[in-house]
Amino acid sequence: MLEAIEAAVAAGVDWLQIRERGCESGELLSFAQDVHAAAERGANGRNVRVLVNRRVDIALATQAAGVHLGFDAMSPTDARTMLGGEAWIGTSAHSTKDVEAAAQAGVDYVHLAPILRPLSKAATRPALGYAVLAEAARLGVKVLAQGGLEAQHCGDALAAGATGIAVTGSILMSPDPGKAAAMLRSALDTAAGG
Repeated sequence: MLEAIEAAVAAGVDWLQIRERGCESGELLSFAQDVHAAAERGANGRNVRVLVNRRVDIALATQAAGVHLGFDAMSPTDARTMLGGEAWIGTSAHSTKDVEAAAQAGVDYVHLAPILRPLSKAATRPALGYAVLAEAARLGVKVLAQGGLEAQHCGDALAAGATGIAVTGSILMSPDPGKAAAMLRSALDTAAGG
């Protein structure tokens, strides 16, 4: 996992979310520290944000860039009070109604999923598609498209208004995570006109 993270960051991944739900606190803290170190090695001086899923305490302990809050986590306001005004606070959304509520709650970004059928897990919700993504992107908060996205989908996601994409399977399930990340980075840069 750490080698894959380092390779993906070296290939252009610019932020990571630590999402290890089954870990005890000490194990999660150690893993988060290892992820930070792997990201720093891969970044080669670039600024790469590391966020922690749900655990504000671990984000604080590791000086993470922020936290990704679940539906049953603390409020974005409380998280911002604890982490400070510069922290990135995000959440997941599965509908435009969720995105609108997140925007009103003051988060910096949302992961809207699934846009397509997920690659890293069994589908538990129907794919939302690009039309819903476009509607969500107009609601006043940065939207990262998530769910089933590979390099060939980046242009459509950005054209629909997504700020970027969030992936798991297309990188971590690849036999060459660095190459997979490089393909995504290139597709995003091309779609963004850079």
